[in-house]
Amino acid sequence: MRFLRILAGVLLLVAAASAAELKVKVTDPQLAAVSGAQVILLKGTAPLAVQTTSVEGVAEFHVDGGPYQVRILAPGFAAETADVPKDQSSLTITLRVAPVSQTVVVTATRTPVPLEAANADVTSLTGDQLQTMQPVAAGDAMRFLPGAVVNSTGRRGGLASLFVRGGDSRYNKVIIDGVPVDEPGGTFDFSVVPFNETERIEFVRGAQSTLYGSDAMTSVVQMWSGNGTTSKPELLFGADGGDLETGHGYASVSGAHGVFDYDLFADQFNTNGQGINDEYSNSSQGGNIGIALGNGASLRVRVRHSNNFTGIQGEWQFDGAPSEPPDDNQWQHQNNLLGSVVLSITGPANWQHRITGFEYLHQRTNVNGDNPDRIFDSAFHSVADYNRAGFEYDGQWLQKSWAQAAVGYQFEDENGFIEDLIFGSFTHGLRRNQAGYAQEVLTLKRLSLVGGGRFVHNTTFGNRGIPRIAAAYQVLRGGEILSGTQLRFSYTTGIKEARLEEAFAQGPGIVPNPNLKPEENRAFEAGFQQGFLAGKCALTATYYNNLFRNQIDFAILDFTTFTGQYQNIDKSLAHGAEVEFRGQVSKRLSVDAGYNYMSTQILEQPFAFDDLHQPGRPLLRRPKHSGSLLLTYLGNRWGGSLGGSFVGRRPDSDFLGLNIDHAPGYARLDTGEWYAVNSRVTTYLNAENLLNHRYQEVVGYPSLGINFRAGVRFRIGGE
Repeated sequence: MRFLRILAGVLLLVAAASAAELKVKVTDPQLAAVSGAQVILLKGTAPLAVQTTSVEGVAEFHVDGGPYQVRILAPGFAAETADVPKDQSSLTITLRVAPVSQTVVVTATRTPVPLEAANADVTSLTGDQLQTMQPVAAGDAMRFLPGAVVNSTGRRGGLASLFVRGGDSRYNKVIIDGVPVDEPGGTFDFSVVPFNETERIEFVRGAQSTLYGSDAMTSVVQMWSGNGTTSKPELLFGADGGDLETGHGYASVSGAHGVFDYDLFADQFNTNGQGINDEYSNSSQGGNIGIALGNGASLRVRVRHSNNFTGIQGEWQFDGAPSEPPDDNQWQHQNNLLGSVVLSITGPANWQHRITGFEYLHQRTNVNGDNPDRIFDSAFHSVADYNRAGFEYDGQWLQKSWAQAAVGYQFEDENGFIEDLIFGSFTHGLRRNQAGYAQEVLTLKRLSLVGGGRFVHNTTFGNRGIPRIAAAYQVLRGGEILSGTQLRFSYTTGIKEARLEEAFAQGPGIVPNPNLKPEENRAFEAGFQQGFLAGKCALTATYYNNLFRNQIDFAILDFTTFTGQYQNIDKSLAHGAEVEFRGQVSKRLSVDAGYNYMSTQILEQPFAFDDLHQPGRPLLRRPKHSGSLLLTYLGNRWGGSLGGSFVGRRPDSDFLGLNIDHAPGYARLDTGEWYAVNSRVTTYLNAENLLNHRYQEVVGYPSLGINFRAGVRFRIGGE
């Protein structure tokens, strides 16, 4: 036995001595390092190892001879495959701007895949596009993405809600730097999320609860901050200003040294708005620090904080009815803090593991005093304090070059306090939820298949299983002009847990309901994608059908005292068609245009309080026709974007008895331009609502007219 142990040791030493190092460096078209790219080492169809590039854009493998292949998947670029000749020790791969169907995305499958294999409708915005657009908040950028309808109650800082495929505004899962940031039950305000140092946004339409759990009923919105990559520290700072007494300043310092990379940033925005009590300010800070631990392991810490104040004019300007004076004493304050710690481990062999700890703190105060000049006005002082914290394991197993599995587990603690200091109402909710999921992605020549499921244990509604199946088949490969025709289909379910104020409601006139079920969506979609010009352009058309069941509403139990209870009593239907055209017209010019036809209907609503909510009527604030257009040009010395959106007439209500039952349609046009004076100084200009249209996204809340900002940005250090 001793002899065998010695022999085994000698053989291991010989094998180690004969093994060689293969170093793969990944760069973008400007030859800058690409960090976080997935590099797969292949021999035939068998994956031998998977690595993620460092901040220097490098992945290293221990190899025995060769030859091999490497496949590179980096979000926002085209997938690349390169041969590695026998005994070659290093190579550099420069990624290309992706043809639209081959752009690598992450959110749809939780791992990098080309868009054509994602089996989902995904649209993204890159950091370069965001820097050109210079949006003040997330809602300003989201409105120009196909399939997104953003409704804002007023101007800067007014509550901005997202409606997708006929779903409620609480049917979107929002994730920033790996942290779920919607309130428990899905409520989220897109108007106060600044975009400083945001590297990328991905917007996935359709139910995605199999991978993302509660609230992902009709979409997932995910945002990431960027990593420092330059060996010399880089300082970016700038300022801009405009009409409406608007001022904006920001600064960041980033870089990479040894095993560390860092990006620290701060931003301050202020405006007085149009009219009385229309001021808005937002102060935000954050950081992104990474540490390479060696042996395929890394640790990343991300933190973001924002503190904002909004003056709220309330409903005051109505279509065809006398206007009221704006509310001069209502305001809202939010204080938000999110943080995540991610441990990434590569191996053994073709496994990748990611363990994430996260926490989100959301504090909100909304105050209104009595205003005798307004007919419809009442005092309130509401306070909300939410905390979401948990951890998640996500594992990716690359079985073959054409087969990949994802498995995961999530635990989350949801804790919230909701109170009105004037009326004396108080609610405290606490949930500790768990979930496990698995998904398999197969790419078999022309056929792509996705199958998965999630098992959820929720403190409120108990246990639920959530399946998803999707398939795509390339009917025609095509040629230079018509370059590929793909048919797609998916069936899935979505769930949304009750809001804490619904699940744990208490106080005068409210009977608690411990047996609330989750709201559900039975969703299926079918469509096709047609490529053009060797894949540089693609036309996608999708029919979707969503049946929303067990929707929660307040049911009156006693009409004498108006005592009631939150129950699963409503049901509605939404179906329609989305058409999207994406094109990389040239190396520098891209276009993304979309049109959405949406038909909605209330099927059941036993306690409808007015005619607009009766069965048979369409859902509020869902336009039958909407669309968007985004043109982006990114050159060496200058760049620009032109974004347009139109929203047709839609049902809405003043909720005040004025008999207003709709909001008129509107169109909006925004633009952004920048010019590099030199490699260190850049000037820019941004203008919103160029046509100066007077419109209301929500009845009673007028939007901003034409407004502009101009500024200059400086860069010191870096490479």
